[in-house]
Amino acid sequence: MMVKRLIGVLSLIGTAMADFVHPGIAHSQESIEFVKAKIEAGEEPWTEAWKDLKESRFAKLSWQAEPRAKVERGPSNRLRMGSDEFIDDATAAYTHALRWTLSGKEAHARKAAEILDAWSGTLRSIENHDAKLLVGMAGYPFCNAAELLKHTWDGWPEPRQEQFEEMLRKIWNPIIRDFYPTANGNWDASMIQTLMAMGVFLDDPVMFEWGKNYYLNGSGNGALRNYFKESGQCQETGRDQLHTQMGLEFLSNACETAWTQGIDLYSAHDHLLMKGFEYTAKYNLGSEVPYEPYRSVDGRYFYPEISDSGRGRMRAMFEKVFNHYHNRKGLDVPYISKALEKVRPENRGRTTSPWGTLMYAGEKVGEE
Repeated sequence: MMVKRLIGVLSLIGTAMADFVHPGIAHSQESIEFVKAKIEAGEEPWTEAWKDLKESRFAKLSWQAEPRAKVERGPSNRLRMGSDEFIDDATAAYTHALRWTLSGKEAHARKAAEILDAWSGTLRSIENHDAKLLVGMAGYPFCNAAELLKHTWDGWPEPRQEQFEEMLRKIWNPIIRDFYPTANGNWDASMIQTLMAMGVFLDDPVMFEWGKNYYLNGSGNGALRNYFKESGQCQETGRDQLHTQMGLEFLSNACETAWTQGIDLYSAHDHLLMKGFEYTAKYNLGSEVPYEPYRSVDGRYFYPEISDSGRGRMRAMFEKVFNHYHNRKGLDVPYISKALEKVRPENRGRTTSPWGTLMYAGEKVGEE
């Protein structure tokens, strides 16, 4: 593990990775075996969380993919042509891949592959106002599904894997590689998570580094030092609480991918991500927090006051960061802990990383 951490230190100063750990986006083989052992032992909260996954509509073998050649989503989600199907099929592919990985039931691997193949064989373009955001949001679970299949199952034909890879390189990457610096930060954050995930799946260190370095030092609203103030206040805190939490979730997904590859982004810039989660959890739990008027990159947005829009509506996104900061590192995160009590088990709702309680609960303090 010390070697992996050394790779992480070198990577933070700009040295590209030579090799990737597989599976290695949201889950490593070690973390998968940990969860399987908990399920087999009948321990909680894994048993209830596993039951939730199996009963989900996304886990049914009757699921039918609905691919489109052209996908569009307009401003504020008003125009939707295949975008809902793109997002739901991403969740279903990931859910089936997890069900296969944790149960060994090959029918679910075949279903996950069926969904991936349907989209990679059909999709030709993603267009309109929300194209970047859509790829950023749905790309992450799609890549997780593909990563799990490629490295835990020998039944996904090589030509189909290459077809999926071609979709990532020729359709997705041109849409998101330049980010959207002046948009609200959850846009950049979504693209960071997916570019890093694509880099792992494609064994492409340049793509991975592109996303990672933007997280650390990017010019846009979603880059770490632009999205957060030292207090933990977020760029979107004055906009509304739901979009703020989306940005936080996407950035935490990027950090978990890096961690799986031996790189510690969670602690970057004096644990700014942790401060953002604590601040947001505290405010949404009903406590008051300090607020400074916030002008975004290039002055596109100005939020003079903290927003109570969506306040108290907790997104299912706290399990992963609690696991890292408290369980792995032994840090005190009281508001994240209280927020987690509100949303646990994190196995419902449309997020880019569902099944949080199942996959991230309960590592030992100091375990790496």
